[in-house]
This record gives sequence, C-alpha cells and structure tokens, in this order.
Amino acid sequence: MDSAFLISAFATLFVIVDPIGLMPLFLAMTQGMPQRQRRSIGLRACLVAAVLLTVFAAFGEAVLGFVGITMPAFRIAGGILLFLTALDMLFERRTKRREDQAEGQSEAEDHPDPSVFPLAIPLIAGPGAIASMILLAGERPGLGGLATVVAVMLAVLGLLFCLFLIAGLFERLLGKTGIVVVTRLLGMLLAALSVQFVLDGLRAYGLANW
Repeated sequence: MDSAFLISAFATLFVIVDPIGLMPLFLAMTQGMPQRQRRSIGLRACLVAAVLLTVFAAFGEAVLGFVGITMPAFRIAGGILLFLTALDMLFERRTKRREDQAEGQSEAEDHPDPSVFPLAIPLIAGPGAIASMILLAGERPGLGGLATVVAVMLAVLGLLFCLFLIAGLFERLLGKTGIVVVTRLLGMLLAALSVQFVLDGLRAYGLANW
C-alpha cells in the first residue's frame, strides 16, 4: 500500500471537509439540544455524507466518461476548484458562507433536524469533497484503489464525528482566534495540494514535464 498516497488522500479530504471549521457551526445548529440528540444528528450527517461520497467515488469517473470528460481535464478543473476553496479559507469567506447557509436553514422553515441539510449536504459532502473523491479514485483505479479511497474518507468522517462529540470542549480550548489560525494553515496546505492536482492533469496531457 502506497503510504504517500494515503497521506496525500487523507490530507486532501481532511482539509476539504474541514472538521475544525465545522465544529462551531455544528454547535450553533444544535444549540440547546441534549447530548444524545446532538450525537444522533452528528452520526446521521456523517453517514449520509459517507454514502454520497462513496457513490461519487465509485461512479463519478464513469459519468465523466459518458459525457466525454477525461480524467486529466477533470483533475485540472478539480484542482482549480480546490484552489478557490483554499482562497475562501485563507480570507475567511468559506466560514462566512457556511454560517449564512446554516442561518438560512434555521430561518427558512421549522426544520429542527439539520443532519441532512445543511450538515451532510453541502457542508460535509460539498462540491470540493465530491471532486476530491472522484480525483483520488481516478488515481487508483480498480476495486482496491476504490476501497482505499473510501477507507480514507471514512477515517476523515470518523474523526469529524469524534470532533462533533467534543466540539464544545474543543471550542473552549482553542477559542475563536485558535480556530481561525488552524483554518488559515489548512487553507495553505489545500492551496499547495490543488496546484499539484493541476500539474498532474497537465502532465497527463504532456504539457508539464516537471
């Protein structure tokens, strides 16, 4: 098993899903709920997101082939999308947009369970996570590669669920400033990974030999 691929896949999905950035939103959307209900909402959100991301990892490349999109082209497009996500993280636009989505969900109608929307979709399994799953699965074709990517994704979501369980304690320890600092660092890492995706796509077309 390629340890470098495992580390890269985990880092990519961890940065895209952004468990640390999701914790304050999870707390806001479950404010006043008992711990048991919070745990149930967090678990349901992670399970729904896991199913959705697994489906895209398994069939996303086939759908792309059906509409005539090559994996190198999607890798370049995905890299650009991830880079835009990194810019949002670096300049705090991503957190603001997620907060607006959470507020819109709570104000629009009486829907007390936020596990499917907006937690699972689009906060956890958003466009960036979906694109990342398709790209990573494309780098390791076959059932073995798919199983590896899905296992890494489940590990990230498992960590996310654990952070949901201790979100209140973690927020008190880090504070608002600490969460901002960590989000900025993750944004820098994601920017570098997104550039690597673009370079890999260009290399597949023979346009980049470095």
